Amino acid sequence: MSKQDPYSVLGVDRNASADDIKKAYRKLAIKYHPDKNPGDKAAEEKFKEAASAYEILSDPEKKARYDRFGHAGPGMGGGGGFQGGGMNMEDIFSQFGDIFGEAFGGGAFGGFGGGRGGRRVVKGSNLRVRLKLTLEEIATGVEKQLKLQKLVRAKGTEYGTCSTCKGHGQVTRVQSTFLGAMQTVTTCPACGGMGQTVSKRGAGSDEHGLTREEQVVNVKIPAGVEEGMQLNLSGLGNDAPAGGVPGDLLVVIEEEDHAELKRDGQHLHYEAFVSVIDAALGTSIEVPLVNGKARVKIEPGTQSNHTLRLKGKGLPSVNHHGHGDLFVHVAVWTPTDLSKEEKAALEKLRTSPGFQPKPTNKDKGFFERVKEMFGS
Repeated sequence: MSKQDPYSVLGVDRNASADDIKKAYRKLAIKYHPDKNPGDKAAEEKFKEAASAYEILSDPEKKARYDRFGHAGPGMGGGGGFQGGGMNMEDIFSQFGDIFGEAFGGGAFGGFGGGRGGRRVVKGSNLRVRLKLTLEEIATGVEKQLKLQKLVRAKGTEYGTCSTCKGHGQVTRVQSTFLGAMQTVTTCPACGGMGQTVSKRGAGSDEHGLTREEQVVNVKIPAGVEEGMQLNLSGLGNDAPAGGVPGDLLVVIEEEDHAELKRDGQHLHYEAFVSVIDAALGTSIEVPLVNGKARVKIEPGTQSNHTLRLKGKGLPSVNHHGHGDLFVHVAVWTPTDLSKEEKAALEKLRTSPGFQPKPTNKDKGFFERVKEMFGS
């Protein structure tokens, strides 16, 4: 399938809101859904195109990369995990089954997978939660316990063979036309293609035999995740009725601000303030790491905005591609509240030759420092 502009596929402009993008995808997904177009290969391709477009535009990180680089951007062509890419029907129902809602099976379950004969295996709807992590947790990876309100099969619920389709999931209709009898096969309206219906509802369950229950799950978060990334945990979502399979748990990562360090991808930045005297004479200072401290040397004559680079002291890559660096930006602090004695002492040094600015070619400008910082 050729790569098309996702905005054109969904029929939205580049300033469309997340809700508008979701509505546009849902409209196309329902229009070209396999249930409405059995055996129609063209409709199936349209269904896949819409899902691939939505996969990009519904993810803020992927959307930003596409807006900047198009399909050639980093992470736009791979498969699985955080990379996305070409999708098959199983991927679509797994990730976006809950988009279809009432149109195909209601809120209790999100989509259909293949089955034997005409029967379909229902997939439970996905659960989406947001998880806020500290920089320390991101640096090492962490295991978290999450409390979820899940739809589960109620105790005492029983399912039996659908009396309308006799468990086949499909019904055959014969119509008389001027050309003779015409036979059509459609999804069973009584069981929705599952081949089973609820024969006995457990206490407190809904029409699908499901009830809401609080559960605690353990989730392992890999080191190096970033704001907006989404972890897809198969089978930890809502249960499905009858012989269906559970949906997935979608964990969206959020980051807490660090008191001293600023993140830029895998790199970290720290602003270190030193006095004029320390900058002139040289000293050593302690700087924070994600876990621990480090001592760095300030050379005599250090200028404000000078940057020190501590290789490998940044954050790990979620794809195991090494660590970033820590950049220490030196800011020379100019005193603002001096006593008379301090002012008098400095006044004597005002015209001293050693205190006169003498920039040389070694004193790089701002843009040269930025290029040097990120050039290697």
